[in-house]
Amino acid sequence: MASEKRVRRPSRTALTDETHQAVTALIVNHQIAPGEHINIDALARSLDVSQTPVREALARLESENLVVKQPLRGYIATPLLTPAQVDDMFRFRALIEPWGAARAATMHTEEDAAAIRAELEVAAQVRADDFDEAYELLGYHDKRFHDLVAKASGSTYLQDTLARMHCHMHMFRLYQARKKFSLEQQNAPEFIETVFKDFYNPETGFLTVQGHGTIAEAILARDPGKARSAMFEHIEGSRVRNSPGVQLMGSV
Repeated sequence: MASEKRVRRPSRTALTDETHQAVTALIVNHQIAPGEHINIDALARSLDVSQTPVREALARLESENLVVKQPLRGYIATPLLTPAQVDDMFRFRALIEPWGAARAATMHTEEDAAAIRAELEVAAQVRADDFDEAYELLGYHDKRFHDLVAKASGSTYLQDTLARMHCHMHMFRLYQARKKFSLEQQNAPEFIETVFKDFYNPETGFLTVQGHGTIAEAILARDPGKARSAMFEHIEGSRVRNSPGVQLMGSV
């Protein structure tokens, strides 16, 4: 690891699960850099746990494709997706998620609807005052919202597929957002305004949250056609923002 930054020690209850969550956060937020060798002893010390839960967490992360086990070398963090891979992932999502949103519009329960509304209320509180905090909160919100729509669709295959893609997408987005700026620029007062200028408005909030609101409105109105279109436009907009120069896709 580049540094042994101490992290809040997981409680003794469900230690392996909490260790898994802690290591996942370190990888997703690039505290363990993509492609970096993972020192199990150092990681265990930073988390203040034994090596056993760390090894168990890494084994789970290998199955989730967030780490790679190399013969005689141990684990490394999975390298970032390439721009072409990210574009391919968005195109795949644009095929399956509009279908899931349309299905959610016809199949969601009152429990699903309440969970979606609650998630949007939480997201509406996120403000662009601190890049790292805002980006982390938005990343978790994005995952939860799309997971909730997939759950409302009733398709476990869709839920499982999205779960495997989300972390890689978040890692790439964070890298893309930061790589354009030097450390000096990132620490400047105007950094927040610069990096979020196209995605945040003090009156209306984040563009991502607005898109989710449009999708949710169609789903809760039980309008599958609008839900399908709104989800496609949301994903295609994200694809274009994350892959400059790409060609627009046709509607579905």
